This record gives sequence, structure tokens and C-alpha cells, in this order.
Amino acid sequence: MSKLLNNINEALEVIRKTAKDTYPVGIILGTGLGGLVKEIEIKHEIDYAEIPHFPLSTVESHKGKLIFGTIADKKVVCMQGRFHYYEGYTMQQITFPVRVMKFLGVHTLLVSNACGGMNPLYQRGDVMIMNDHINLLGDNPLIGPNEETLGPRFPDMSEPYSKELIAIAEQAALENKIKVQKGVYIAVPGPNLETKAEYRFLRATGADVVGMSTIPENIAANHMGMKVLGISIITDECLPDALQPVNVEEIIATAMKAEPKMTLIMKEVIKRLQ
Repeated sequence: MSKLLNNINEALEVIRKTAKDTYPVGIILGTGLGGLVKEIEIKHEIDYAEIPHFPLSTVESHKGKLIFGTIADKKVVCMQGRFHYYEGYTMQQITFPVRVMKFLGVHTLLVSNACGGMNPLYQRGDVMIMNDHINLLGDNPLIGPNEETLGPRFPDMSEPYSKELIAIAEQAALENKIKVQKGVYIAVPGPNLETKAEYRFLRATGADVVGMSTIPENIAANHMGMKVLGISIITDECLPDALQPVNVEEIIATAMKAEPKMTLIMKEVIKRLQ
């Protein structure tokens, strides 16, 4: 047995003492976006610190709990707090919880994040459904020996975000009169925000928004055959010729203000899953 599979089994052994069900839906909540937890009929909670090989979240607004319960009668497992490359974790550590989710029964993964809007048509507080991404993190969770029981050596990424789930999310937004954007997310290592020249460069690559997360989890999920829906909340406008200083408190406040729109869309998507 590989070290990765052994670590997964050790984590599962602890989790299964508390949460014994199968959970078809996984959720990862981003910065300032923990409100969806209020929609969960919670059955169990486990602190990351109690689970072998789980990293610990060091970022403000990330609680660090694995939550088990139901939304709209669908069983879900939710990461209340995620991990970032800039915290000093490896890509393998960042994506380890997604690996564990697969063994808990997850086949649909909903991921959220806060990001900066570079598309001039986007505004602070907008919700964007991710339809593609660009990885500029400088690393990849699949580097190293491939665990064939999890997925192929060279996984296809022609549809990193499920067209089916995107369509469901768009329909849910339309029915609830929520304006949504749809675009490309680019990830950079951070933790500093970008310079004017960097925003110009990133926009020129074809990206609409920029953040520091999500892509590692997406790659690992696709490697294991999961369907992924990604939703971003635009917390600041990153237009080089009109760039204003911003701080993390403002970013979190904007995320929390816009978060109910994202929560409603995610809840509706979960409700409509077959």
C-alpha cells in the first residue's frame, strides 16, 4: 500500500468512528463564505486537529472543521475552512481532504472562493460561476508517483468544471433573480495581492478573476472522477488604471455580504442533484 493510501485509511479510521454514512456531496467553503453551514442539518462535527494527516487552517475566517449532515435531504460533508499554498503546505497536503472525501462517497464537489475581479464588466459583490481555470501556482498536486487506484497518470481536463452543474447553477440563479457572471479563474501563490503590472499580465492570459486557492482541489477531484462546481465571490475590483488599496478585512466583509447569494445557489444545486 502506498503512503498516500495508508494516510487516507488512517484518516478514515478516525472519521468513521463518528460519521458512518456515505456522503455523495462534498463542499469546500472559502474565505468569508462559511454561511452555508447554517443550511446544513448537522449530524456530526470533527475538528481537523483530530483527523490524522489533516493540515490545520491558519487563515482568518477559516474554522477548521469537517461537518457532516444534510441539505435538502442530501447527505453532505463540508470543509469549513480550506488550506492554501501560501500557508506553507504542499499540494498533496492541500488536496488530502478531497482524497478522503472520495472514500466517504463524494462524487459531486462544490467549491467556493473569494477572488479579485479583473474583468471590467464585473463588480465587487458579484457571483461568478467558474467555467475554466489557469494554474499559475507553480506546482501541481499530481506531481510524484501516481496512485493508480485513485486515477490515471494523465487525467483529462477538458471539462474541469461540470457543464451539467454549471447549467443547474445558472438555472437556480435565474429562478431566484440572482445575477451571475461566468468566467475563468486564475490562481497565483500569494499571499500578497498583485501589482498593477501583474493584473495587466493576468488579464491578458484570458482570466476574469484571480485568487489563491481552488485549483489544487479541482485537479485532485478531476483525477478521481468527481464532478466539480466552482463559485467565486468577487471581493475587490482589480483594474490597473483605477487600482485602490484593499485589506483583508474589507475582502472578508464583502465576501460575507455577498455570501447569501452564493449559499442560495449552492443549496438549490444540491436540492436538484439526482
